[in-house]
Amino acid sequence: MSKEEWAKLKADSPVRIQWDPERDLLLQPLSYRTIQVGVGGEAVPLYVSQWIQKITDITDLTHTIHGLVERGQLDLANTMLPTERVYTQSSSSDKI
Repeated sequence: MSKEEWAKLKADSPVRIQWDPERDLLLQPLSYRTIQVGVGGEAVPLYVSQWIQKITDITDLTHTIHGLVERGQLDLANTMLPTERVYTQSSSSDKI
């Protein structure tokens, strides 16, 4: 696929999915990757007006975690991270 073909495909796609490396609290790479989903085009107004269910401001929490990391209290900082759920691959007959 040429660079031009890729650019057109990307421009025509309202949703993009890519694998991103995960990092720990010290920004060191972890042994696994996660899926990052990006929206563009007609997906943006849907995302903004229909898909978002709740937004939570965690600025204070991130400042607290950052302070703990700077003081070397990584165990305590890790306990304050939001819980992440692992989503397993389901068969095509499963409902999401």
